Amino acid sequence: MSATPIRVSFEFFPPGDAAMDSTLWQSVQRLAPLGPAFISVTYGADGSTRDRTHSLVKRIQQQTSLNGAPHLTCVGASRSEVLEIARRYWDEGVRHIVALRGDPPQGATRYEPHPDGFAYGADLVAGLRSVADFEISVAAYPEVHPEAASAEADFDNLRRKIDAGATRAITQFFFDNDDYLRFRDRCAAAGIKASIVPGILPITRFPQVTRFAERCGAKIPRWLAERFVGLDHDADTRRLIAASVAIEQVSRLREQGVDEFHFYTLNRAELTYAICHALGMRPQPAAVAA
Repeated sequence: MSATPIRVSFEFFPPGDAAMDSTLWQSVQRLAPLGPAFISVTYGADGSTRDRTHSLVKRIQQQTSLNGAPHLTCVGASRSEVLEIARRYWDEGVRHIVALRGDPPQGATRYEPHPDGFAYGADLVAGLRSVADFEISVAAYPEVHPEAASAEADFDNLRRKIDAGATRAITQFFFDNDDYLRFRDRCAAAGIKASIVPGILPITRFPQVTRFAERCGAKIPRWLAERFVGLDHDADTRRLIAASVAIEQVSRLREQGVDEFHFYTLNRAELTYAICHALGMRPQPAAVAA
């Protein structure tokens, strides 16, 4: 097993109401002592959460010692609007952006670039590089983006984003480690130096994960589905199984030299904290104001 220290990052989404806000902030407080490299905050498919994303990132920056990393997409805004958002983030001390093409707005069947906007993720990365020296993370798809013409076209798209100035690629979640490892090795063979960070999704509700997988093209292995059969009304056992699955997954990746992980928390801390503990991480001095 690699002796390299483990780096983790956590993803949250903007809360929709006061109860969700309370749950989210409790999760931030629970996970902050693990010393994540950054906390990313998602962005609605059509930019609908823009203000809430900004508010949450600002709160993270002001009330914690953590690094907030807002998602920024090409959807629903002109180039000038997107770059102005980026400038405002820089002026507020944000140094890391997760740059994404973005999903089509609800009701749309396919992605259409904004007439005056950035067409694709690589264009957005280049635009951000023209604003300031951001750390820029982008998305990668070990199992191929569902809208890609081919695996080769999808890989070329990732290369363009890295060549445009991205510093890290975070993968879509996956449950078959071999898919990730083959993808990582392909990136290395192609001369891609940026980190290819595995995105890990702890399973809180299996039907929800199935819907997510259908949308993003991720496979649900039969063995994984079978572990959750009959547990629809047994939350305690579901949590135990979910923890076991995720700990096994990250432990196997660690054995293959992976030392950086990005967790899709779904605004919950319990499973992610348990997985990080199993990886050997322990709390550091408090990073969140009371």
